[in-house]
Amino acid sequence: LRQAVCCLALSMMCSRALAFLPASSAPMRLLAQPAVVASSPRLVSSKQFRVRSVFGGQLRMAQTTSAPDEQASEAVEIKKDFEAKSSFIQTMVSRGFLHSCTDIESLDKQLQEGTVKAYLGFDATAPSLHVGSLLQIMILRHLQKSGHKPIVLLGGGTTKVGDPTGKDESRKMLTDADINANIDGIRSVFDKFLTFGDADTDATMVNNDEWLSELKYLEFLRDYGPKFTINRMLSFESVKQRLARESPLTFLEFNYMILQAYDFLELNRRYKCTLQLGGSDQWGNMVNGVELTRRCDGQEVFAMTAPLITTSDGKKMGKSEGGAIWLNQDMLAPYDYWQFWRNTQDDDVIRFLKLFTEVPLDEIEKLAQLKGVEINAAKKVLADETTRMLHGPEVLPSIHETAEALFSSKASGGSLDDLPRVELEGDSEPVIDLFIRLNFAKSKSECRKLIQGGGARLNDEKIGDVAATVTAADVSNGQVKLSMGKKKHGLVVLKE
Repeated sequence: LRQAVCCLALSMMCSRALAFLPASSAPMRLLAQPAVVASSPRLVSSKQFRVRSVFGGQLRMAQTTSAPDEQASEAVEIKKDFEAKSSFIQTMVSRGFLHSCTDIESLDKQLQEGTVKAYLGFDATAPSLHVGSLLQIMILRHLQKSGHKPIVLLGGGTTKVGDPTGKDESRKMLTDADINANIDGIRSVFDKFLTFGDADTDATMVNNDEWLSELKYLEFLRDYGPKFTINRMLSFESVKQRLARESPLTFLEFNYMILQAYDFLELNRRYKCTLQLGGSDQWGNMVNGVELTRRCDGQEVFAMTAPLITTSDGKKMGKSEGGAIWLNQDMLAPYDYWQFWRNTQDDDVIRFLKLFTEVPLDEIEKLAQLKGVEINAAKKVLADETTRMLHGPEVLPSIHETAEALFSSKASGGSLDDLPRVELEGDSEPVIDLFIRLNFAKSKSECRKLIQGGGARLNDEKIGDVAATVTAADVSNGQVKLSMGKKKHGLVVLKE
């Protein structure tokens, strides 16, 4: 009975609404979404929505009753005739970093007039960042080289909450000790890309646990809760996707977007930071920070996003068949890092050269002319330059020697010193266990399938038995080589 009453009420409402519409034989289809105005880079108030209807293709504007001053969280189109004058935005555009930006013309002007302080956040969910974070680190590097000040924000506080963006389930809860250990592991990689110090453009590193852990709950709710509406928060993609998939979204995670917005406000107050940088999946959270800073302190601040990077076959950047491509050397050997870039697909090489190296654009344009097997020369430049920036030029000679020893038919007796290695446990050990310890596979079942498929080799001889073992007698010259497929190689050595 309740359902019947609801259906009747709904049909009456629809019929009354249709009575006010002009006559048309075409069916009407409505799509309400935040307005995006191509002629202006500024955000448009979400009080304006565009309603698309099939009435001769006309676009009609309708007013809504959303909360005052709310801003559209959709990506904003930039004027087609916009030409950046600041070197930083010129670099972002020419090398493919720019996805969306709030009021890009005003930001461009400020970047020309003086030093701009910009921040980018990194949560401490693991003891190392992986190559998926490298794009953001490169943006900070370009920012500093353009004469501005990078602020590296380590998420010691927000990691306790967990970012729900792009996740179907809650992140694993980490202890304070785990988070602090992860922060210690993450810190060192930034020294390789940024210059830290006390000068105007020297980078600085801060931890948002400094202010988030000091917040008093009721005071925080009273001061900042009225600045956010549940209506708006429910419209964010990170929330909508979880709800659409009927995946639980905890109240803890729901607060993440508020804390990220508060970070921007706090950094503006403490460090006069006026620009937040991040990935396009963070756009809604970043606009929240822009608006919160404006509403609370009347300050003009900006948000700029970079595109999420996927490979040409649609896979997420930063992963390989063997797992994450870590930036810390103790979690991934320099040779494996080099090999990851060397194995880049042909269609991705030029794009990755622009994003992940500092090879001049005119040289990249020349490499773009290479076709067929010649593209391997561009892949080698990509692998060399990315590895040089992270691990230093001193690792490249031994990496080249190792690669030559493994893949060149002319090589004889080349060095394998750069390959990952494990020590043999006892007098013998199953090859399946060794492959897992070398991070060539995630499970024993995966190893068995690869062996049965003929993809596993011991000293270049195919392993035909899934129960095969490596014994001390197999080891010659103190080591034995294990290979998985054509691109994964490692050494098993005797314990000293």
